[in-house]
Amino acid sequence: MKKLLLVFSLLLVACANDSYSDLMGKEDDSLVLRWSKAYDDDDIHKSLIGLKWALSYIGAKLPSDLSGIYSNGDRIYVDSKAIGLSENAQVLLNRLHQKIKNSQEYQQQQTIDLGRYVTLLLGASEHYYALTGVPEQLDVLMSRYTLQPEKGYVDNSGVSLEHRIIRFSEQNGLNQVFLSTEINPVNGTVTEYETIELLDNGQLRFGIFDANGIRKNNADPAHSNAGKPAKCMWCHESSIQPLFTVQNNHNGFLPYTDFRDRLLDYRTSHNTLKNNLPMGVDFSQTQQHTFTELLYISFMEPSAERLSREWNLTLTEVQNRLAGLPTHTYDEFPFLGTLYHRKDIESLAPYPGLSVSDHVREQSQTEVNHLN
Repeated sequence: MKKLLLVFSLLLVACANDSYSDLMGKEDDSLVLRWSKAYDDDDIHKSLIGLKWALSYIGAKLPSDLSGIYSNGDRIYVDSKAIGLSENAQVLLNRLHQKIKNSQEYQQQQTIDLGRYVTLLLGASEHYYALTGVPEQLDVLMSRYTLQPEKGYVDNSGVSLEHRIIRFSEQNGLNQVFLSTEINPVNGTVTEYETIELLDNGQLRFGIFDANGIRKNNADPAHSNAGKPAKCMWCHESSIQPLFTVQNNHNGFLPYTDFRDRLLDYRTSHNTLKNNLPMGVDFSQTQQHTFTELLYISFMEPSAERLSREWNLTLTEVQNRLAGLPTHTYDEFPFLGTLYHRKDIESLAPYPGLSVSDHVREQSQTEVNHLN
């Protein structure tokens, strides 16, 4: 009898230890995010959708039951093991999570602001490149594809200040590349390269490379308005974009109408494929990507009301801290109210968070990389 009791006791201890280890393992892989209401119609449901889209941008194949993300009150829990990342991306995301957990914000609050988290994922080009697996060299990226002999010529771009030669591989399911070579139209000198690839979770992956094919954080504003990868995400809206303006015909290139129709065919095929994916992002809801943009915009350009919730201070206390700082409104989203720039108010926070780049979409004087 005593032997049976001893064995039973040892089993209970073993089970308890296993449960504790499992729990601790989940805690090691998870991060707690804090939602702060940013505008009148904002709610945590919209912000959860925005977070899902943000994670899909870095390659997550979110399960349809969203088992890796759940919320409780104003807290959102993300388990990096359960959001459908590749093994390498999961290791890198955990590295970023650990940097976040070591920040003073997380040490004091046991959370990170949701907007800061999305900004760290998408607004730091090196984080985006690492998590999505964009190689450091263009020739490595292009070695994965076989380009078609046909190519298009764009001499009336809405993005590039130069001319563009567009080459592409055949679309094989959710596998394709588009290579844009930016050239000086006078002498044909290459100024930089930009790539778009189809990811198997339905999203697009963007790369920007200099004239020598070396990856860089943003397009050169002297030659292009493309900005950083996050600006590409915003502009493309997860789709292969058509030609919005008429182009001239050039010898050796597809006629404008043929090139236009080819891009439209690829766009239609890609949209059909991604809309049928059984994933946590509903691509048929074409404007839901806006909830991601609102997360990082309202963080990078917060109102005093949003800061009051983020900092857990009264509105009067926040306004006193911000006295004398310049304000502005956001033309695209005026309902966000009277706003401040994050770089102007970051030093006034009651606790410092993990640093972010100066801008999400545009070239930044300070560009962070916490994965080094």
